[in-house]
Amino acid sequence: MDDPSDDPPTSAVLLDSCHFSQVVFNNVEKFYVPGGDVTCYYTLTQNITARGKDWVGIFRVGWKTTREYYTFMWAPLPAAGHGDTAVQQKIQFKAYYLPKDDEYYQFCYVDQDGMVRGASVPFQFRAETEDDILVVTTQGEVEEIELQNKNLHRENEELKASCASLQKQNVELQEELKKTQELQGSLESLRSSTEKLELELNSLKMENKDLKERGDCREAELQQLKEQIRSVTSEKERLENRLKIALDHMDQLQSQVLNYEKEVENLSHVGQDKTEQLETLKEENHQLRLSTAQQVKPSSAGKAQLSSSSLGLPSLDLPFLNPGLPTPFLSQQRDLMKELEEQKQLFQVLQAEKDEADEESQRLRAENSALLRHLSQAAEFSPLSSLPRARAPVPAPGAGGLLFGNPYSVYLGFVGFFFPPLQAPLRECPMCEEVFPEAVGASQYEAHVRSHLLECPLCPESFEKSNKQVFEDHLLCHRLE
Repeated sequence: MDDPSDDPPTSAVLLDSCHFSQVVFNNVEKFYVPGGDVTCYYTLTQNITARGKDWVGIFRVGWKTTREYYTFMWAPLPAAGHGDTAVQQKIQFKAYYLPKDDEYYQFCYVDQDGMVRGASVPFQFRAETEDDILVVTTQGEVEEIELQNKNLHRENEELKASCASLQKQNVELQEELKKTQELQGSLESLRSSTEKLELELNSLKMENKDLKERGDCREAELQQLKEQIRSVTSEKERLENRLKIALDHMDQLQSQVLNYEKEVENLSHVGQDKTEQLETLKEENHQLRLSTAQQVKPSSAGKAQLSSSSLGLPSLDLPFLNPGLPTPFLSQQRDLMKELEEQKQLFQVLQAEKDEADEESQRLRAENSALLRHLSQAAEFSPLSSLPRARAPVPAPGAGGLLFGNPYSVYLGFVGFFFPPLQAPLRECPMCEEVFPEAVGASQYEAHVRSHLLECPLCPESFEKSNKQVFEDHLLCHRLE
């Protein structure tokens, strides 16, 4: 017999539900001698299909279920080709595993579902006797045996009913067991799902904590940036105010310079007239000198030169100051010389004021440049620092430029710094705000912008048509050069 721990498949099915004709046992002896191996011969009919867990057991006569086997052997599988024909098989039971008493036993073929498919005739395990014994019984014994058979039959019916009830209870218990197993599987699935959800919850809690910490850091950085922005904005406003004051002061100085230049131009015209009058007087003096040359004495000429030096006049070659001239001519010459000297002194004073104004203008330009550089550095910390900056350069006065520079160039650079051009797919005219799509060429766009400007014919400067007075002042500055 195989390993006893490998129990064969059995069931609690009653004998009435079994099919004993599917396997037929052959050559079964009436008794087998104890101590020897027993060979069981059987035939598999075409109504049964042998499977790997089929087995042949030895049962005591009167068994109720397949669980009551005494010993068993695994049924060998038939050779290939078994189908519609019967197959002869045999199994050998070892003597060690056979019963030792003289009760009646029988062979039974049980499939892997625990159903009996065939049973043999009863046999015994006892020694072989010489003669058969003839048993004679009386009528009373027969009646007693019949009564015992009836009692046994009644007990058998009761046992069948009890077995049916137990079988029904077994089916119900199996169904409940199946449901319990299903519930247990669902419970295990729920437990695994709960564990996964707990892990995910812990992970989300850690992520939430991390996000909160990062949010706090971002909030602190944001507050710091806001403080920096407020500081930079206040500094920017302060610098803007200083720049505005400087621009106003510069405009005032430019207007003063223009007034000085106009006065210088007027004085130059007056000086030119005086020079012409002086030339006329020189000519008249020359004529008078020629007419009175013979009457002049050398000593008189020395006295005239001494009186001229005592008057504090400039060291000019004035040979026409002749004391021999009539008194009205001499006084007129002296007045003209004195007026010319005053004009020259006034011209020197105006020239000194003009030089001071130029120095002040240069100083203001340097201060404006420093302010603009400071603003450009401060703008890097502002939220608008990501936008492109465009600042118009301030041209320095050259040979072909204005004498005092363009008074509006710093203002234009200031406007270009605080209002940078946006890099957008649509171009917009800065004068009339007309929008030009990308399809319009750059030359057409530039021609449209130039149509709003007044260009200086003497230098590269240009002005808006609305600032015509500024343009005329600019041309006037060119004429004064």
